[in-house]
Amino acid sequence: METIESLRRKIVVSQDLREVVKTMKTIAAVSIRQFEKAVASLRQYSRTVEMGMQIVMRSHPEENTQTRPAPGRRLGAILFGSELGMCGQFNELLVSYALDRCNELQVAKKDRAIIAVGARAVSRLEEAGEQVQAYFPVPGAVSGITSQVQELLLQIEAWQCPGGIDRIMLFHHQPVSGAVYRPQAVPLLPIDLDWLESLGHKPWPSRVLPTFTMARPRLVYALLGQYLFVSLYRAFAESLASENASRLAAMQAAENNIEKRLKELQLRYNQLRQSTITEELLDIVAGFEALTGKNH
Repeated sequence: METIESLRRKIVVSQDLREVVKTMKTIAAVSIRQFEKAVASLRQYSRTVEMGMQIVMRSHPEENTQTRPAPGRRLGAILFGSELGMCGQFNELLVSYALDRCNELQVAKKDRAIIAVGARAVSRLEEAGEQVQAYFPVPGAVSGITSQVQELLLQIEAWQCPGGIDRIMLFHHQPVSGAVYRPQAVPLLPIDLDWLESLGHKPWPSRVLPTFTMARPRLVYALLGQYLFVSLYRAFAESLASENASRLAAMQAAENNIEKRLKELQLRYNQLRQSTITEELLDIVAGFEALTGKNH
């Protein structure tokens, strides 16, 4: 039977839980801003790399035309999920989207090599019957992204050994607005040669055209390395911003539910307390009437 004391304990627990949820909302909101700033600062760096590639492609345009290799059967997929829970359907949506895209590309399970970033993504992939080749933890702050990108680049290099994987795609969530995000697929390798050629035909934004002294092949290799770094860094930052947006929305829903629960508990507590007080008053009145009746 429900008592005043048990209701009081439930109210205290719900209030403590509400404070925890509020704290997590604050942390998520601060984290979103941190990763959004990282994405914004990356745009200028990405633009610089693209302009460098533009200069390289403008020189010796006759060397830019190459035979397009047929896409390999094997696909390397890198999925950016979450390390922690309490972020709604973040991982479920990502894994479902990535596997649907693999099926659309007609890549059989045996021809898929999957890297999962985030323990929760690993769990969802295994539940879907997929084998995860490697796992990388999700960095908790912007400062930890660079080291993880470098580790991923080493894994990608290992994939590209003779007879290995030459087609690699990134799957991650991208922030849209507020707490809204959407999954996207980003082809990483092979580099889109049509895109590279189009850079060579773009007009330069000023009258002074830069030159370079480094050997052209070495410069191309260095710029493509930076392009890969930027692509992976952006995937990390956008995924982390989306994760925290999802967590913020989940914590907001949880806070609303707790507030509703607290109102219900408080109402039941007041009703039970009032009922108890009424019963005690009736007992006092009955006792008084019994005593006065005996005296008469």
